[in-house]
Amino acid sequence: MEEKTKGKGEKNKAAKPLAPLVVPQAMPAKEVENDYLAGTDEIITIDALIQKILDSEKQYDLDKIVKAYELAEHYHHDQKRESGEPYITHPLSVAYILLELGMDTDTICAALLHDVVEDTECTLEELRKRFGNDVAMLVNGVTKLGKVEIFTKEEQKAENIRKILISMSEDIRVIIIKLSDRLHNMRTLKYCREEKRRTIAHETMNIYAPIARRLGISSLKDEMEDLAFFYLDPYAYMEIEELMKMRRADRESLVETIKQKIRDRLERENFKPMPQIDGRVKSTYGIYKKSYREGKDIDQVYDRYAVRIIVNTIGECYNVLGIIHDMFRPIPNRFKDYISTPKPNLYQSLHTTVIGREGVPFEVQIRTWEMHRMAEYGIAAHWKYKEGIKTNSKDDIRIAWVRQIIESQQESNDVEEIVRAIKNDLGPEEVFAFTPRGDMITLPVGSTVIDFAYAIHTQVGHRMCGAKVDKKMVGFEYQIKTGEIIEILTTNVEGHGPSRSWLNIAKTNEAKSKIRSWFKKERREENIFEGKRALEREFRKHNIRVPEEELDDFLRLDMKRHNCETLEDFFAAIGYGGVQLSKVMQRLKLEYDKRYGAKADAQEELKPRIIKSSTGVVVDGIADCVVKFAQCCNPLPGDDIIGFITRGHGISVHKRDCVNYISQSQDEEQAKRWIAVHWAETKSESTYFKATLDIIAVDRIGLLADVSSALAMINIYIYESTSRELKNGNAILSITISVAGMEQLAGVINKLKKIQNVISVERSGK
Repeated sequence: MEEKTKGKGEKNKAAKPLAPLVVPQAMPAKEVENDYLAGTDEIITIDALIQKILDSEKQYDLDKIVKAYELAEHYHHDQKRESGEPYITHPLSVAYILLELGMDTDTICAALLHDVVEDTECTLEELRKRFGNDVAMLVNGVTKLGKVEIFTKEEQKAENIRKILISMSEDIRVIIIKLSDRLHNMRTLKYCREEKRRTIAHETMNIYAPIARRLGISSLKDEMEDLAFFYLDPYAYMEIEELMKMRRADRESLVETIKQKIRDRLERENFKPMPQIDGRVKSTYGIYKKSYREGKDIDQVYDRYAVRIIVNTIGECYNVLGIIHDMFRPIPNRFKDYISTPKPNLYQSLHTTVIGREGVPFEVQIRTWEMHRMAEYGIAAHWKYKEGIKTNSKDDIRIAWVRQIIESQQESNDVEEIVRAIKNDLGPEEVFAFTPRGDMITLPVGSTVIDFAYAIHTQVGHRMCGAKVDKKMVGFEYQIKTGEIIEILTTNVEGHGPSRSWLNIAKTNEAKSKIRSWFKKERREENIFEGKRALEREFRKHNIRVPEEELDDFLRLDMKRHNCETLEDFFAAIGYGGVQLSKVMQRLKLEYDKRYGAKADAQEELKPRIIKSSTGVVVDGIADCVVKFAQCCNPLPGDDIIGFITRGHGISVHKRDCVNYISQSQDEEQAKRWIAVHWAETKSESTYFKATLDIIAVDRIGLLADVSSALAMINIYIYESTSRELKNGNAILSITISVAGMEQLAGVINKLKKIQNVISVERSGK
């Protein structure tokens, strides 16, 4: 909904757009811009809209649509667009786009009225009385929220997107209206100021085009991507256009030759009825993704030219495929069967890339008419070719992802997560992997076995202790590839759950939200501890010192923004990942400087300076020296320690009972290189140390898995582990782990001693 010049009754509720993800180049000269965008800003009149309705094969309530137009014109009559045109031309254009998609009467009415509640004095109640509940609900779905004081402008934009998705899950027509609205705004973006062009183009590329793609509405997606691409990187856009123009005559000749060859062959094969054969040119942005992003020359983009063959049945699709492969040489690994394995948006077609005698590769797409309608119009095809549906069934997989995103937000207090969810989960490419039973799981490119486990079932993810890919063990961070068979190994150990490190490994928002949910429900006390410790660490990093009794008041605004009633709730939200400190620290630092700035600076000047290493070790008499911990004894905070001056490698810290110290201190020359060191009174809580434990247990199947699971439950990282069988039927496991100090190590040892068949757990000297 484009910004307008102020007029009577306007509420002026513009929110700051989302921050750009890349830095766009300067815009081209106006005359060049007009050349490339010619025809995109065609003005639609009410007469053109009525004629479009009369020409349609669908039955529309023309009287209702005209009344909706008259009400919209009445409320928008003194408003202008930035182009100078009457504002009513915008809702008319949106309605026209929806007519081309074949949408129903109520959707057309809602399109004409979609801005009156947000930008004029008209109310939803008035719309409900005049046009019914459906129209009012659709208008409300695309209407932005009023300004909420506790949100930043950035968060306000995310909340508006969340509101649209919630409305969309109730009636899919909401997002189809919004997509059409955004497409017309993109067509007229050249009239906006440069900064606004960039932000709207970014938002379109990152949010609305991916949604259109997931809904399968390629007619909207392709145009939105091309227009957004033009404003984000105009020179790359124009370069591709010029290269394609220079090849236009050759391209048209090549495509026509190929079409005729295929038509002649099908006639010789007595193929009846004769399929429709069309030529297709890849979109400008599509060519950019294949060439500029992947470092390919434009001639290496094999599918920039394509022939589309539309038949009547699925059997005919495969028959035609055999004929095409007989006529032309197929390029290896360039065949995709989206009929047997549809895309998540239900797109179906056979794709194969072949090379003709001319030596030019081209793509052939083979599909049925039903597949073609779904490819062009996606979920909107229900209205264009059928009676129309509201799509509120939970079984409709086309909008199942919408519900997943909405549900995942219930476990996150970060309102901007909705934008990251759309960007990650609706990315342009997917991978297809299989369970051992043959069930296919579709995930975004870059997804790990953790994402795969949670895509199968929440409890499979929670109980995961390992994974096999094509029968070989892999790490949790392994990124799955199309066609792999993945087996998730689970454990029934009571209390087992995900590790906090999984939040940094998982790719999909669904997996991350389920992990956060588990920590939120199962580890509240641990969350409070971890969250408080993380906040204190960030406070120290930013030199923030708020008195304990004033902390509640200092954090009150952020607690309210993240729906936390108490300080413990806020600490817990930080602990399970619902609040991201990186998002709030800048505001907290500004608030601290405002409240305590002068006083804090004075206290800082009076505070004595203590020079110590970031490792938490103070070296007597030496400042800013390099300190490392000896691997022969791996000292921990709490151990009695001594330092050794190495040649060129700083100070090596040993335990005083280390065999190397005991032996070398007897040598007069070596003894001179030992120096007094001690642990700092307070060490950095981000510092961890290595410790090696020797575990002796009765040898049995699953022992190593139980030890790994026990350590994962308390978030202990394992550097390495070895095991061997003893002569008496027992086994010894040596594991090197990461701990914060002696206190945590004691807790780890107690945990391991409770494992079945464990005889002893002792700290090793190495």
